[in-house]
Amino acid sequence: MNQADLVRLRQARDLMDREYARPLDVPALARTALMSPGHFSRSFRAAFGETPYSYLMTRRIERAKALLRRGDLTVTEVCFAVGCSSLGSFSSRFTELVGESPSAYRARGHDQGAAIPACIAKIMTRPVRNGEASSAARS
Repeated sequence: MNQADLVRLRQARDLMDREYARPLDVPALARTALMSPGHFSRSFRAAFGETPYSYLMTRRIERAKALLRRGDLTVTEVCFAVGCSSLGSFSSRFTELVGESPSAYRARGHDQGAAIPACIAKIMTRPVRNGEASSAARS
């Protein structure tokens, strides 16, 4: 992969980081990277170790966790606020990445993290991928 492709892939990744709540799909992201959708998906996975969809959903779940910790929005409101259009898919993906349902996560106390700086809290609460939550919960 050449340097120009990596720069364009980073631009698409940055778009996902900034605009996670917008409807984003592979063809739109591929246009940002000036690639065909298939080439974009393969190149993104090779460069970042996960599919564009997986990366975007991780960003959305990361933001959803922050909104759920605040406690002033319902799970449904959080689902739509982070750009998901299906409550069922959102809940399934949240549970897969976090290890508990959005409702259980929202109901649990989060006061112990109140004194932690936001930059550290973001790192410590980042969702894990590839079933890591379920194996970590068993340990």
